[in-house]
Amino acid sequence: MSDAVQHALAVTLRGCEELIPQDAWVKKLAKSEATGQPLRIKLGLDPTAPDIHIGHTVVLNKMRQLQDLGHQVIFLIGDFTSLIGDPSGRNSTRPPLTPEQIKENAETYYKQASLVLDPQKTEIRYNSEWSLPLGAMGMIQLAAKYTVARMMERNDFHDRFKAGTPISVHEFLYPLMQGYDSVALKSDLELGGTDQKFNLLMGRHLQAEYGQEPQCILTMPLLEGLDGVDKMSKSKNNYIGINEAPNTMFAKVLSISDVLMWRWYTLLSFQSLDAIAALKREVENGRNPKDAKVALAKEITARFHGAAAADAAEQDFINRSQGGVPDVIDEVEVSGAPLGIAALLKNAGLAPSTSEANRLIEGNGVRVDSNVVSDKGLKLPAGTYVLQVGKRKFARVTLS
Repeated sequence: MSDAVQHALAVTLRGCEELIPQDAWVKKLAKSEATGQPLRIKLGLDPTAPDIHIGHTVVLNKMRQLQDLGHQVIFLIGDFTSLIGDPSGRNSTRPPLTPEQIKENAETYYKQASLVLDPQKTEIRYNSEWSLPLGAMGMIQLAAKYTVARMMERNDFHDRFKAGTPISVHEFLYPLMQGYDSVALKSDLELGGTDQKFNLLMGRHLQAEYGQEPQCILTMPLLEGLDGVDKMSKSKNNYIGINEAPNTMFAKVLSISDVLMWRWYTLLSFQSLDAIAALKREVENGRNPKDAKVALAKEITARFHGAAAADAAEQDFINRSQGGVPDVIDEVEVSGAPLGIAALLKNAGLAPSTSEANRLIEGNGVRVDSNVVSDKGLKLPAGTYVLQVGKRKFARVTLS
């Protein structure tokens, strides 16, 4: 195995869950090195939602790493398969999207994905290109290449059938159509989350049925969210959206645990594994882990907002930590002067209730113009004040 192939294999395996089969991938890498022909690496995504969080970028990061090795990455938008609805991990039939929803989501999704991938070197495809011309005859011929018994080995189908939960016939078409995408694109490697393994293996099966060399598959783990327990999810509010403000993104990365930080380094950072290992040794030898976390926060923030915004976010965080005022804070107008401090905090949206505002005051967690408030009976006359609750909540309040 040449040094170049060894390096490419190490890049491929970094942070991955499974590479199937690894020996076949090594052969593909060696053939690519010998011929100078880049490998075709596919990632298919159904645009079921208009925006993504950094958990979704784990597979995109892997695509970018392989793209930087010189291989051809294909960003496949599942505009046809979205009409079916992916049954992966579902305990009920997923309602299909309308073509209008799919188009709108796809445009937004790729724009966000381009913040990770090199758009100049990315092949963008839509699976309606070959799925629609397939027609009824082609669909029947495709369906003949897989058995119902094998389809029912899929965990979600098996569990739903056993529980008596309905399974629509059209759901069987989803893994078939995703697998056929690999045939149409002559894919060498397909990426996906661990929940996509069945669909990815379908691509290997169908390529063999159509006389092609089967693709290898690479599954990536699901990223834990800010809590370090559950996978990143908007429904669990433990996520970082890639469109979030740079200051918010920076602060959220700094909020993760020191243990979770190293897993995020592996899955989200573009630093080499050697560089990450060296940084980890420094921390183990006494360096403040916050230094490593700040570096990770800056890297992630810069990826989506640029280096200048990341530097500004770091300075903003320093200002907050030292009791200073951020560069940008909410402007709020409140009437009723003179007004008690607890009522002012509630009306300004800095506390959910006056009782909670009083509790914050008792804990020395409230400042007015950088001065700690210790008197719950304080009343403020008309004027403009900078109110601060805790380390992160600020508002410039004009009281009239």
